[in-house]
Amino acid sequence: MTAQPSVLCLRFRMAGCDRSPDEASYAGLLALLGAFTPTVEALPPDGALADVRGALRYFGRDATGLAAVIRVRALALYGADCVIGAGPNPLLARMAAREAGPGRTLAVGGTAEFLAGRPVAALHGVGPVTARALCGYGLDTVDRVAAAPLAVLQRILGARTGREVHEKAHGIDRTPVVPNAVARSVGAERAFPRDELDPSRHRRALISLGEELGARMRGEGQVCRSLSLTVRYADRTTTTRSRALSEPTAHSATLTGTAYGLLDTLGLQRARVRGIALRADGLLPAERAAHQLTFDPADEKARRIEAAADRVRARFGPRAVVPGSLAA
Repeated sequence: MTAQPSVLCLRFRMAGCDRSPDEASYAGLLALLGAFTPTVEALPPDGALADVRGALRYFGRDATGLAAVIRVRALALYGADCVIGAGPNPLLARMAAREAGPGRTLAVGGTAEFLAGRPVAALHGVGPVTARALCGYGLDTVDRVAAAPLAVLQRILGARTGREVHEKAHGIDRTPVVPNAVARSVGAERAFPRDELDPSRHRRALISLGEELGARMRGEGQVCRSLSLTVRYADRTTTTRSRALSEPTAHSATLTGTAYGLLDTLGLQRARVRGIALRADGLLPAERAAHQLTFDPADEKARRIEAAADRVRARFGPRAVVPGSLAA
């Protein structure tokens, strides 16, 4: 018997424009979800997962009906529209949200029917390297991967990854919704005024995002352990890539360089990009992080300049000092 949808994946967009909510509105939207269920996991800068099993019984509605109530309240209280995916677990809810249109809820009914015929790269957590390895053996769709014996997948991908992909292809996700995760990350987004094809403008957006996140973390005495890049396209689909940092940092140059590397892995060619978001994950106090000493004078000089720029911004405002590439 197919499990009923009990997990919601939500993406918030401000009504009337295609941009993420600001920090205050986003915090309010998370609190709104908290009125329905205590099990809410933030997905900054504009998303959330919510386990609503108890809420379905309390409100006497199915997942689609509860999503409709949430959408009305989000619009009335914060002017935010919702794209909502509903599924029996976070994997299927995320996939449904990726395909739901603006102001719509897509609920997964039959798991096998929902997954059948989809490219293997559509599985959340299956990256391009894993997808290429599977496609090289003709396992290019989710149903073909599901039909393959576990031992075959483990020979291709390794024991652990093979088992994870095998379970994902059958719609199994053992990952719980972790409440109160917002404090572990900080994010920012840049929306383009029109669909942007110019790679140089994509990179300029990353410079701006790296500077903003670095300044915010340094101002709060925090560093991050990993970085996530999300690219939103004209058809409202998104691609996300993450990378662990060699050491926890809030150094803007390191954040920007890592973001460049993540963008390069996407291999965008003439892609119509609507917006780019950057998220710093695994936050911890700066005093608890170790910094590898270096004999490179350029690195130390860059950090001293960065500290001086932070002092100027604190006194005269965030636009008092900007990178030269953003001054034009």
